[in-house]
Amino acid sequence: MENITIKDIVEACSGQLLCGDENKVIKEFSIDSRSGSEDSIFVPIIGERVDAHKFIDGALKINGATFTSEHDEPLEGFENKPWIKVADTVEAMQKVGTFYRNRMNLPVVAVTGSVGKTTTREMISTVLASQKKVFQTIGNQNSQIGVPLTLSHLTREDEIAVLEIGMSERGQIEKLTNMIRPNVAVVTMIGVSHIAQLKTQENICLEKMDIVKGLPEDGMVFLNGDDKFLAPYRGKLSHKTFFYGMDKACDYRAENVHVKDGQTIFHFFYKEGKVIKDMEVVLGTMGEHNVRNALVALGVAHQMGLDMKAAAKALVTFHGQRQQMHTLKSCTLIDDTYNASPDSMKASVSVLSSMEGVKGRRIAALADMLELGEKEREYHYEVGKFIAGTQVDEVAAYGELSEEILKGVEDNNERIVVKHFESRDALKDYLLTYVHPDDVLLLKASNGMKLKEIAEAFLQNEKKVLK
Repeated sequence: MENITIKDIVEACSGQLLCGDENKVIKEFSIDSRSGSEDSIFVPIIGERVDAHKFIDGALKINGATFTSEHDEPLEGFENKPWIKVADTVEAMQKVGTFYRNRMNLPVVAVTGSVGKTTTREMISTVLASQKKVFQTIGNQNSQIGVPLTLSHLTREDEIAVLEIGMSERGQIEKLTNMIRPNVAVVTMIGVSHIAQLKTQENICLEKMDIVKGLPEDGMVFLNGDDKFLAPYRGKLSHKTFFYGMDKACDYRAENVHVKDGQTIFHFFYKEGKVIKDMEVVLGTMGEHNVRNALVALGVAHQMGLDMKAAAKALVTFHGQRQQMHTLKSCTLIDDTYNASPDSMKASVSVLSSMEGVKGRRIAALADMLELGEKEREYHYEVGKFIAGTQVDEVAAYGELSEEILKGVEDNNERIVVKHFESRDALKDYLLTYVHPDDVLLLKASNGMKLKEIAEAFLQNEKKVLK
């Protein structure tokens, strides 16, 4: 944060200064009592298991100030540092984040959706950064706590911000969008992530579309025109709305999509006034889902008046952070272990299936997708049925729910080899022994299944080989 004092913070969150210098300058929040600086204010969060107020004394040995909702006076020995009494520490941090964002006179692009938020945010940032100084969400800070943390790092040098917002229950998107006040809202797609909490995809869609509630009258909305839940919003929003996708009715459209040498090439169509323009775009990553991400990135750049050739050129270098491909001596490894939903798993399998020049086998090593609610087994079976229609040669999996994936494959394609393992270690040992240099191996599951450990084992083996 820039030029924010304790006095500003007290006023922003309607707090009470118990002690300390109100003119002290604060530059950032700290939610970890073991980190920070004299320029940080500690935010003790009351979690399900731990109330961080018990760490305030340790935090103030490092941080310059603290919030509290449980003290009416400072602890002995820390009276020289500002203590701000508030009703709720997280809410106070959010109010300060809102206050700080309102001080920053820059356009904000907000990205939400069930799948692809991070990659879309990164791709939009890449395209805009070809011509602007772009600030984007730090890591995966897209939550009720993460968004104000991210906002605190904005600077007056930034020309545009691209922020990711997520949710786990009803009402959170509206709260976040009112905090960041976006000028542009992007919704990637409606899947089944968090369906255990929201019960139906229709409810998920309503929650995601709350993103428009923070837009000004002249704000813009970009929706995935290929998504059956988002396409019906055509003509129904008061804001200027653009659709992107493969459908011919989309404002930003792709045709002739094909993969060559690990890159995706497509023709991009858009309108310049009444004239339809097109250009060839080369994307430095694979998958039809990434083509859609590229389309919205180019659409946002177009509506912001950027040079389209320079914007498209930036996509050549884009590789993303979530899905990483490693060319190893043991195999070609696609590490997509960060998280998984039915839609993202199908997208990853599509990438594996569409890879050209594979001399060996296409092997999908999968594990359970978590938090899918009452229909979790059905969703896993659907993924298996989808895999049955691809060029995958083998599916190796572990986890109780993953047995439904294998069943979906077996019921619909006898050609594909399926193997189930009782533990992650058993799956790891099998892959490290069985996979060959000409094979392509995809690792995909919810983060809680820890397939990342298998990816790390392959990378460690590579280091040993190179030695």
